[in-house]
Amino acid sequence: MCTDPTHGSGPRRRPAARRLRTALGLGASSVALLFAAAAPGAAADQSPAGKSPGQKIADALRRSPVHVDPSLSTAVDADQQRKLVDQIKRTGLPIRVALVPLVEGDSWGGKPDQLAEVVHDRMGGGPSILITLGDLPGDISAREWPANAHQASHAAAAVFFQDDMKGAGPAQRVARAISIIKAGNGDAVYEKATAQSLGTSAPRPDKTSGAGKEAPSDAQGSPLIRILSLVVGPVLLLAAAGLLLRRRARLRDLSTPFALPRSVFAAARKADEAGLRDRANEEVVRLGEEARVAQGEPAALERALDAYAAAGTVLDRARGTVDLAGVFALIAEGRAALSKAPATLPLCFFHPLHGPAVRRIPWRPLGRREQLRVAACETCLRAVRTRRAPEVLTDRRDGRPVPYFEVPTEDSLWAATGYGSLLSGADDSLTGRVQRGDFTRTLD
Repeated sequence: MCTDPTHGSGPRRRPAARRLRTALGLGASSVALLFAAAAPGAAADQSPAGKSPGQKIADALRRSPVHVDPSLSTAVDADQQRKLVDQIKRTGLPIRVALVPLVEGDSWGGKPDQLAEVVHDRMGGGPSILITLGDLPGDISAREWPANAHQASHAAAAVFFQDDMKGAGPAQRVARAISIIKAGNGDAVYEKATAQSLGTSAPRPDKTSGAGKEAPSDAQGSPLIRILSLVVGPVLLLAAAGLLLRRRARLRDLSTPFALPRSVFAAARKADEAGLRDRANEEVVRLGEEARVAQGEPAALERALDAYAAAGTVLDRARGTVDLAGVFALIAEGRAALSKAPATLPLCFFHPLHGPAVRRIPWRPLGRREQLRVAACETCLRAVRTRRAPEVLTDRRDGRPVPYFEVPTEDSLWAATGYGSLLSGADDSLTGRVQRGDFTRTLD
C-alpha cells in the first residue's frame, strides 16, 4: 500500500493544481502587449476552484472552441475571437484553439505538444485538432488526433514561413492555419513555404539593368554594406535552415502515433517525487485513453491494455523515483504495442527518465567480468564511448544511494530487467513480470 498522502487510489486521479506562470512568447509584433498583461494572466490562474491548468482550459473549450488567456486578450481581442469561432464552425471540423503563454518551467515545460496532450486528455480524447502557440516567437502549433488526418501539424507550421504572415498577429496566423486545415493540403503548403524560405536569393542587379544604363555607383553599396551583406546573409540563411530542421524534427516526433513527447521526460527529470508521480499519473491515464480508442490487431491492443493495468499497479504501490521510472517504462511498452513501428527499444538503461534509447551497446559494469548489451540514450551513449561514467538512476541500499542495477535482482524488478534492456526475449516483458507478481514480490 502506498504511504504517500498525496497519492490517490488509482491511475485515474487527476494531478493537483499547479501554478501556471505566464510570460512573453508571441514575437516582436506582440511583445509589448504581453509584458503589459502577463501579470493578470498569472493571477487569473490562481482561482480557488482547485482545478489543474489543463482542466481549466478544457472546461473553457467545452464552452467555446476558442480560449484566449486573459494575459493575451489585447493581442487577440473579443472581435477576433468571435471571427475565429465563426470560421471554425464553417469548417465542420473538431478544431479548437487554446492561446496561452508558454514558458520554460510552466505546467507544460514550455512545450506546445505537452499542453495539447494534457488538454486533449482532459477533454476526454477522441478526434480533435488543437491549435496553440508554438515554442518559437511568433509561431503557432497544431496537434491532431488521429495523427495527420487533416495535415494539421504542417498546416500550422507552414504559416511561420509564409512571407505574407511576417509581422501578423496570432489571430491572423491561427485563421490562416484553419484555412489550410480546412483545405486539407497542409503538407503541400508547408513544403512550398519552406522551399521559398530557404530558396535562392533574388538575382543581384546587373550593371546594365533597367534601360540599359549602368547602375549608379550607390547601387553597388559602400564597402561596409558589401561586407555586412557577405557576413549577415549566410548567417541568416544558416539560422533559417536551423529553424527549419528543428521544426521538421519536432513534426516528425508529433506524427509518430503514441510516442511519448521528449518534453515529458525533460519535465520528469526536473520534478520532485510528488511532481514525478503526477506526471506518471497523467501518462497512465493517457495510455488508457489511447488504448481504448486505438484500432489495430486485437493482440496488440490487449498488450497495450495489459501495460496500462500494470503501470497502474506500479503507480499505486510506488515507493520512490525508481518505481515511478518503472511506470514510464511500462507506459513505453504499452505505446510500443500500439505503434506500427517494427521494433522499439526500451527506455535508457542507465537512466530511464532520459527517455527512449537510440541503440544497444556493449557495457561492462565496474568490477565485473561479464559484458552486457544495454539500450542507451544518445547522452549516455556518448559518455560510454568517451569512457565517462553516464548519469545513472540511483536506489537506496543499506541507507546509501547506489546505482539501481547494483541492488540484488531478487529485491528489485528494475535491477533484474534494466527497465527492459535485460529482458530475455520477445515473449518476456515488464508487463508480464508485473502480472506474475515480480513487482509486488520485491516490495515484501
